[in-house]
Amino acid sequence: MTEWTILGAGALGCVMAGLLRRQGEPVSLLLSERHRGHLHPSLDLITLSGRHQLIHTRPCFAEQAGQIRCLLVVTKAYQVVEALQGLHKLPESTPIILLHNGLGVAAQVQALYPRNPLIAAVSSHGAMKEGDWLVRHTGKGETWLGPINAAAAGHAGLVSPLAAALGHAQWSEDILRLQHQKLAINAVINPLTACHNIRNGQLLEPRFADVLEQLSEEVHQVMLKLGGQEQLDDFRRRLHKVIELTATNYSSMHQDLAHGRRTEIDYITGYVINNANELPVPVCRQLYREIQRRSGKPPRRRTSNG
Repeated sequence: MTEWTILGAGALGCVMAGLLRRQGEPVSLLLSERHRGHLHPSLDLITLSGRHQLIHTRPCFAEQAGQIRCLLVVTKAYQVVEALQGLHKLPESTPIILLHNGLGVAAQVQALYPRNPLIAAVSSHGAMKEGDWLVRHTGKGETWLGPINAAAAGHAGLVSPLAAALGHAQWSEDILRLQHQKLAINAVINPLTACHNIRNGQLLEPRFADVLEQLSEEVHQVMLKLGGQEQLDDFRRRLHKVIELTATNYSSMHQDLAHGRRTEIDYITGYVINNANELPVPVCRQLYREIQRRSGKPPRRRTSNG
């Protein structure tokens, strides 16, 4: 049985740790320097049924990277590269699984660890942090893993323990398509809910009908350009279903903006804008500028690769 090392002790990372431990999987949390010297408490996981469960995990730090056999990275997209840079002793055989919102990070990770199996993950599980080491599992969903490089091809077996812990996990050889599908949903819901300070479900109010129509068309056109084959009506039906299923939730970008944290706008809306090229995406650009303005940062000059 291989120990899962989770990098990123945020809401989703802690929920993943809790669900894996409940199935008897060994789990360690790779902690930052600020946690060194502190007592490592048990995780208090609030399950979907509302029950509290104490979850025990093993703490570890960067200098123990040589002991890591499977690394699940569950950080914000902009934190991934910096977090991985300090793991100098990470074995070349250790698979690195990237689970984050947005796109545009994988190439940088490949440059850092060119020989490691690199795996992309997409998950629709919901999680919310309610306090220090107190997390709530807010929604159950699908989880998909797939290879980013050739070295990852032999690691499809990782989905078995994940499936037992999460309720669903599958391997896909076309993981980029699934990443694009999730990004398209996030590129509509996240910036709109953040800018208007609303829950996801409020996007279905009549006042948002026009902007939803235009924004979904912009995002869909870019996804087609990137090789997507989903019809616009199908995308809109999928979008509405996600909004309905997460109606009472606040999006991650809403929460980041509300709490003064950096958002993942560069890796979500920025990725769409970056790949639009000649396609007009005025609503995407307006939302991008507004999120950056509210974050107190000037909009970044876009490059060609997101």
